Amino acid sequence: MDPKIDRRLQRVRCIVVVLSGKGGVGKSSVAAQLALSLSYREEAAGGARPHVGILDLDLTGPSIPRMLGLDGAPVHQSTDGWVPVYTDASQCLAVMSVGFLLRSRGDSVIWRGPKKQGMIRQFLGDVRWGTLDYLVIDTPPGTSDEHIALMEAIAPYHPVAVLVTTPQAVALNDNLRSLDFTRKVGLPVLGLIENMSGYVCPHCDECTNVWGKGGGESLAERERLAFLGRVPIDPELVRLLDDARHAGSDDARANGAGGAGNAGTARSYATIARYRASKTFAIFQGITAKIVEDTQRAST
Repeated sequence: MDPKIDRRLQRVRCIVVVLSGKGGVGKSSVAAQLALSLSYREEAAGGARPHVGILDLDLTGPSIPRMLGLDGAPVHQSTDGWVPVYTDASQCLAVMSVGFLLRSRGDSVIWRGPKKQGMIRQFLGDVRWGTLDYLVIDTPPGTSDEHIALMEAIAPYHPVAVLVTTPQAVALNDNLRSLDFTRKVGLPVLGLIENMSGYVCPHCDECTNVWGKGGGESLAERERLAFLGRVPIDPELVRLLDDARHAGSDDARANGAGGAGNAGTARSYATIARYRASKTFAIFQGITAKIVEDTQRAST
């Protein structure tokens, strides 16, 4: 057990690893929305907000910063390690990604396995996460060096997994490999989310099942997994994520983020305010409720 990692993760109540066997199924989008929904869950019920971290381990394709409106935000070094980037002044949602360390968003990351493994351990051991209720970890697609290095580091802290698929047969088949990986490394699976489950018309709200329907639920039933829910393609959400880096500080201040401290945080606040008003946020509240219930049951 690495003492640096142990020092950080002993203060994390629950680690949720987001997996998918195939790229392009919206895994990072699901991870970002899951972290946001967890962060605002108690506030919606009139309670204090939980403290949530999201760690972007898709080292060669980091997208979490852009999705949260944090492109270009700096990572600072303190006497107690790296300070994660926060989405607002409350510091209830902490974010870390290799995307913050690149000189520009177009820079490529060309690393061999040992360097990737070193970066993963550094993110876990050197980032000043503080006390967290949840740490959501967005992983690359498939099962690779990153997944093995991650599990070697976090296995003592009883992580759980959420699988992400689309209704297409090829995505479902690839998720069988991810499921096999979880069983071989002893990683419990909370359930499966079917993403891109139809297309919601922005004019009439009718949902068209472009890639079929029910594949994820059938897979969950066959493999005896909990089916956490369907998330359709929402054009409003697509525009929101694409526009995240353009959200202006004036819009953010209008939503109450005037004292947040930097333009990156202001952009993020505006992005999150728009997301919380979307139909997709409501869908994820239901998914999050199931995850919270399962994690609480597992910890008792």
